[in-house]
Amino acid sequence: MKEFLKKISPVGAVRDLRGFIAKRRPQELLFALPALVLTLLVLVGFYKDSRVETPPKGPDIIYVQSWPLSRTDAEIKAQQKIDQIEKEKRLAEIKRQQDERKAEFKKYDDWLTNHGF
Repeated sequence: MKEFLKKISPVGAVRDLRGFIAKRRPQELLFALPALVLTLLVLVGFYKDSRVETPPKGPDIIYVQSWPLSRTDAEIKAQQKIDQIEKEKRLAEIKRQQDERKAEFKKYDDWLTNHGF
């Protein structure tokens, strides 16, 4: 293995590459350029995509309320009404987010359909 690594040199590699390119026909070099550009574009895309920072998800905390045994039915129903309003707000927000996401996917689907995919 050490002997193999001794034979490798950057100067020799550049010289070998120049010799290889010099023996190519012009149309081969013409097609090699777009191939290199597309390859580099894909690699840059993967590199940029790997740099997406997502915020860490916090712990899912569930708070439990303690109620006295002497609570009346009227107090229970009043608290249920308050809780129901909050629940409906949360569900409306979730529904809004889902509708936005659905609209995004529909936009992409329409674009793909219009372009024959």
